[in-house]
Amino acid sequence: MTAQLDAPHDLVGIGIGPSNLSLAALAHGLPHQGAGELATVFYEQRRDFRWHPGLLIEGATLQVPFLADLVTLADPASPWSFLSYLKHKERLYPFYFAEQFHIHRAEYDAYCRWVAGRVPGLHFGHQVDAVRWNPERDLFEVDFTQLDPAGEAEALGRTYTRNLALGIGTAPHVPEPLRPLAEAPTVPVIHSADYLDNRQRILGAEHVTVIGSGQSGAEVFLDLLRARPTGRERLTWLARTPSFAPMEYSKLGLEHFTPDYTRYFHSLPEPVRDHLVPAQWQLHKGIDTATIAAIHDELYRRTLDGGWPDAVLTPGVTVRTAGRVATTKVELHLEHAEQGARSRLTTDAVVLATGYKERPLTRLLAGLDPYLRKDSSGRPRIDDRYRMILDPSVTGSIFVQNGERHTHGVGAPDLGLAAWRSAAILNTLTGKEAYPQPPRTAFTTFGLEQREHTRPRPAGELLPLVEHP
Repeated sequence: MTAQLDAPHDLVGIGIGPSNLSLAALAHGLPHQGAGELATVFYEQRRDFRWHPGLLIEGATLQVPFLADLVTLADPASPWSFLSYLKHKERLYPFYFAEQFHIHRAEYDAYCRWVAGRVPGLHFGHQVDAVRWNPERDLFEVDFTQLDPAGEAEALGRTYTRNLALGIGTAPHVPEPLRPLAEAPTVPVIHSADYLDNRQRILGAEHVTVIGSGQSGAEVFLDLLRARPTGRERLTWLARTPSFAPMEYSKLGLEHFTPDYTRYFHSLPEPVRDHLVPAQWQLHKGIDTATIAAIHDELYRRTLDGGWPDAVLTPGVTVRTAGRVATTKVELHLEHAEQGARSRLTTDAVVLATGYKERPLTRLLAGLDPYLRKDSSGRPRIDDRYRMILDPSVTGSIFVQNGERHTHGVGAPDLGLAAWRSAAILNTLTGKEAYPQPPRTAFTTFGLEQREHTRPRPAGELLPLVEHP
């Protein structure tokens, strides 16, 4: 095992998705509290950067503007911005005339891969196996395995760091009733994360069912619909939500994805936060209105010669159980919540657009468990600077990226807050305002106390007297 015993890092990042890639880009070149630059290194198990490759469907766009790149909302002059990428590719003028505020998913993926190939200190093909606190050295120990191109262990290593940044992201969620079928290779039940790799197989099925009412489900359904012959679509789209609802995209509604709302959400009691997260599903799990319109337009076009397309779209439905029929078909046992009715559906292929769940930290942080402080549900407690709350004996910090929805709200996985969160982490890490952040970012004030703190007050105005019971 190789170990970097004499050169502890200031920060080790675990996982290289958009969140930690943003952190690495903004950390590049920052001065250390002492002398020299901030010493950072990031490890990723995969061989290269990949951002939802199974959903880079032709024509699919991001649900956030291009300004929500890795760095711009913290540092518009950064060499790692999307506009810098376009300049490097000599595509600034075509982009200027295209007037596209929302870029294609494939272009965002290409941009991130461009950054990942140029920011130093990124190590792909490195699997982090364990993390421990070394009280004698006041450092975290990070054990990793270097993998060969086939994914097999090639070498073992250990490095030391004063701080950690966890950015291991989310994993595709497969509902329990469908898990055995999804794991069986002979049955075409796949998660939307693997859609493009299985697209030809799915298109070859006689009848296809898409489950899930979010943007991914809508994009998969639209892609399948466009590829099927008129009158022989043989498609079913099922959703647990009460409707195929548009994403909340009003300008004031979008202020739920501002630092102001994040601070407000973090200040709420734990039970209130837990109630709010599922109730706000339409802020991040709805469908882009342009995609809804495209689906309706495509369905309408297929009625021009009379008749209706052979497509069934049914919201308000849950899959109770599922099983295999013979070797090539799937039987879904359905329940309609509002009707209280049950039914069965036999289909030849299923695409599960059932979302993602945060990857558990239990195995990775098993060696740190005695130092972690948890909430009433056993989740890590995370402060307003994105640090896990640890035992006071631990002098280092563990920062969390896109794993703090229970403490910071619906904006945790949103690309538009990635640069701001990275800036907050680096400001804490360096002990100075490396990236100055505005005190106010929204017109909405989300609480009474916040209103008093943010409302401009003319000189000489008296403060109102507030009586507390």
